[in-house]
Amino acid sequence: MVTHRLALAISTALLVTLAGCASRVAQDAPPEPVRDGYARANAPSVPGSGKDLDGPVPAASGARPLPQVAAATVGDTRRQSVPLATPMREDLAPAKQETRAQSTVAASSALATAPSTPPPGIVTLAPVGQLAAIAGKPAEVQPADAADRERYRHADDNGVVRTAESPVSTFSIDVDTGSYSNARRMLVQGRLPPADAVRAEEFLNYFDYGYAPPASPAVPFSVTTELAPAPWNAKRQLLMVGIQGYEPARSQIPASNLVFLIDTSGSMQSADKIELLKTSFRRMVHELRAQDRVSIVVYAGSAGLVLPPTPGDQHERIHAALDQLQAGGSTNGSAGIELAYATAREAYIARGVNRVILATDGDFNVGTVGIEALKSLVADKRRSGIALTTLGFGQGNYNDELAEQLADVGNGNHFYIDTADEGRKVLVDELGATTMTIAKDVKIQVEFNPAQVAEYRLIGYENRALRREDFNNDAVDAGEIGAGHDVTALYELTLAGSDALASDPLRYGTSSTPAAGSSEELAFLRLRYKRPDEDHSRLLERPVLRRQIAAAPSSRLAFAASVAAFADALRGGKHLSGFGLDRIALLARAHLTDDRNGYRTEFVTLVDRAAALQTPATAQR
Repeated sequence: MVTHRLALAISTALLVTLAGCASRVAQDAPPEPVRDGYARANAPSVPGSGKDLDGPVPAASGARPLPQVAAATVGDTRRQSVPLATPMREDLAPAKQETRAQSTVAASSALATAPSTPPPGIVTLAPVGQLAAIAGKPAEVQPADAADRERYRHADDNGVVRTAESPVSTFSIDVDTGSYSNARRMLVQGRLPPADAVRAEEFLNYFDYGYAPPASPAVPFSVTTELAPAPWNAKRQLLMVGIQGYEPARSQIPASNLVFLIDTSGSMQSADKIELLKTSFRRMVHELRAQDRVSIVVYAGSAGLVLPPTPGDQHERIHAALDQLQAGGSTNGSAGIELAYATAREAYIARGVNRVILATDGDFNVGTVGIEALKSLVADKRRSGIALTTLGFGQGNYNDELAEQLADVGNGNHFYIDTADEGRKVLVDELGATTMTIAKDVKIQVEFNPAQVAEYRLIGYENRALRREDFNNDAVDAGEIGAGHDVTALYELTLAGSDALASDPLRYGTSSTPAAGSSEELAFLRLRYKRPDEDHSRLLERPVLRRQIAAAPSSRLAFAASVAAFADALRGGKHLSGFGLDRIALLARAHLTDDRNGYRTEFVTLVDRAAALQTPATAQR
């Protein structure tokens, strides 16, 4: 009897254990692939077509599948066959560009009819167009652990510099904007971005300040300077240095050889990654021409060629190649980079645009994974005349540090795509700026006059600082300017004789005297750049005069100041003299002129959300 009861007890315990294991397996199972959750919620529709521009298109009657294309694996001489099972897409005309207000209505309507609960494991981001709808709601603070695996490079703020001790400031230009759109994603989700995710120069360069363009491509960019009191401390001045790149007509842009290098590893399987990525690239395809060439390389555990170099006007074939992409496996990013550059070399267009566009969450975990080793790999490849642009996607494991630095050494730019709207901005509205370089290795050097300027501080560009001697050294790499790009830098100045000095003079320092004939000069501005096909730099110079100081900032300088202040506030607000988020929003709201795309209005909404999320602890971080 005892033996029988013991056997019964053991059997019962075994059944309970097996049931628990089955439950855990079910919970740990990967989610079903999401085809259209985020993409369809944000996709505009083609008027009168009854079809979403970026949603799946049913196979037309008699549609034929594409032939198989070869897929080369790095390090393997065998040729693999990757079937493109998706039928050819019907060639759809690009949707008419919406205003951001229209986009808000469309997105809200789509979300109203979408399932209320996303599939398991999928994080659905609110499109930025919804900011207007949620602006009036109390911000809900989300736990910070969602960003724990995200990687950001640490950089301390630039300090205040005594002009008598170090009168020269030198840095490389930067037209990246990824930091701003990434911070926007977090604010929309209801949490403040970590300080290291905020780079002031990328906030500033997200916006167009309406600088006068150059008259001709002979000099590829114009230079604008402005001076006015700083909104957060009228005893100090803001010096704005603005660069506006020449923008050729679309017909004048040379033929492009573009390689889409797409991360299809398992970490990309979510609506805000692979699906948003495909949505963004689909929209770009409609901008391509017959003279352009497009290739698609994917990488997971190994790398493969999904689409060999294809004329840009073969939209159906390119769409079909994008549609069949699925995420799964580990991430051998270095193998993908090798194959992408090899493909770009095969289709190289002399005197054309040759560029690899890497779309990834940056979570490399197979092959070469160290940042310095990957940077060396990309730096070596750039010498072939092929640039690298990086597009960041997703959250939770996003490696901003890697994506941003690879673009820097690859003579390209870094963007973060948080919504379909941002994908359209980067890959459609600003396609020329994203792909075509008009000036490379652009450096700025400002020498301040100690007799006029007691102190200065460069706002942002911490990871772009150069040594003084690097300015004249053409072997030192620097940033690139794309067609139509504008670049903005701000200095905060304390003039000689002001009682707003941040530091005390040296006890044993020697007083400086101005050079002859420069008593009215506050500073002397120098810029060096190379034409895309040249190895020797050209020099531009101009003085910045005291009489340029205006009584109040212009609308563009005032708005730029509000953007710089917001970045500073998100990093802790150490330089704002108590100028809080409410006053930043008020300043920006007063200068919403020429807001054709709604980006400035959206900015004010983000400042308001940050204010709602901020606590005394976060305000002092």
